[in-house]
Amino acid sequence: MGKIGLFDLEKHFAFYGAYHSNPVNIIIHMLFVWPLFFTALILFYFTPAFFECPFQCRFGLVPNFGLLFTLIYALFYVLMDKKAGSLAAVLCLTCWVSASLLAKNLEFSLAWKVVLAAQLFCWTGQFIGHGVFEKRAPALLDNLAQAFLMAPFFVLFEALQWSFGYEPYPGFDATVKAKIDADIKEWKETKEKKIT
Repeated sequence: MGKIGLFDLEKHFAFYGAYHSNPVNIIIHMLFVWPLFFTALILFYFTPAFFECPFQCRFGLVPNFGLLFTLIYALFYVLMDKKAGSLAAVLCLTCWVSASLLAKNLEFSLAWKVVLAAQLFCWTGQFIGHGVFEKRAPALLDNLAQAFLMAPFFVLFEALQWSFGYEPYPGFDATVKAKIDADIKEWKETKEKKIT
């Protein structure tokens, strides 16, 4: 059974899925969303530490906005779905550790250039996915916070569904598909009305 409100997986997945129903666009997002998350963490590495930590000097793991950002995402995913969310949380923490180590070695003067290039490349790919294949504006234009927060989890969830037929509970796929289809139908009808 689905959760209510902020942690309602059906609602979030249906919202995001309505903007990502084209298989090519979904694959493009699978390739580019996690690199966006990872490279954002590289930049967050250079924010000040909240407190001193023994791991900070030795390993470069700084308890700063990068860690806070990671923990918010990880906790949100686990609260939405324990199984897939736990895997997403592990991926988030792995990204934070890897991004921190890379940022420490690159140093800020090179890191921001790498991040800028990666972000531009990945965002361009996603906008092409929406414009050419999906033929619908990205979800972030309608709900910025929800689109950014859900994107990494959505693409992981899609991969789990495609690869293993993962469903958090029986009937999830059918319920979400019905919501996605209804949203797309409504969007198309609204678009038609604007044209005529």
